[in-house]
Amino acid sequence: MIRGFFRLVGLLLLAGGFFFMVYDGARWVADQSLRFTRFGEFWNDIHQASQQAFRAWVESHAPWLWNSVIRVVLEQPVFAVMGVLGILLMLLFRRRKPLIGYSRD
Repeated sequence: MIRGFFRLVGLLLLAGGFFFMVYDGARWVADQSLRFTRFGEFWNDIHQASQQAFRAWVESHAPWLWNSVIRVVLEQPVFAVMGVLGILLMLLFRRRKPLIGYSRD
């Protein structure tokens, strides 16, 4: 049941990544300038206080993590971040292939 839930979340993240890829592509066709929506901008548009609270929490526990990892992720395009997370969830929670010829004791 949990495996199915995480696969659903992964599929929704993949769909969201595809949506933002189409959105950025349509904006490129309309404006004739390639500009991707950054993940940090998207998070600010959704809920700015949660990003600030997350930054304060990370800097209080591991200050090196914010500049070296999380800031890099926040600067990436939304479709790439959502796509990678979706693919990871889909791969981690896939069904295991049954073993053929072995008995399970």
